[in-house]
Amino acid sequence: MLKTILVALDGSEIAERVIQTLDHLVLSKDTIVIFCHVFHNPDSETELPADRPHPESPTLSYFHIEKQLQSYQQQLSVNSQLELVTGDPADEIIRLANIYKADLIIIGSRGLIGMKRIVLGSVSSQVVEEANCSVLVVKPNQN
Repeated sequence: MLKTILVALDGSEIAERVIQTLDHLVLSKDTIVIFCHVFHNPDSETELPADRPHPESPTLSYFHIEKQLQSYQQQLSVNSQLELVTGDPADEIIRLANIYKADLIIIGSRGLIGMKRIVLGSVSSQVVEEANCSVLVVKPNQN
């Protein structure tokens, strides 16, 4: 039985597919779902390259993400919690899964291939490799 499920959402279009996947699971009334979002650490030298737009207000982004996660919470028939943290996404997802003793992590894959995957890395691959529990990776729609 799945007692604790950590659902990692990054605010991208894959988040809706992750939520749909969660809806397809049969959850007991004792299941707890932890919705988490990891904000990239602004001090990281690998983040915010000069050729990418920078968010104007991290506070606005925080409240937008928090409202989105709260809307997902309202759709659930089981208990849930929110975790909004800052750091390396894969490391923080794994850390939260360990703290909550998660039985399952649900995470989306951006479907990066080739050079993009090498340069940007794959959070889902790192989580699958390093997590102490099962990981369900939701892939983007393949049209």
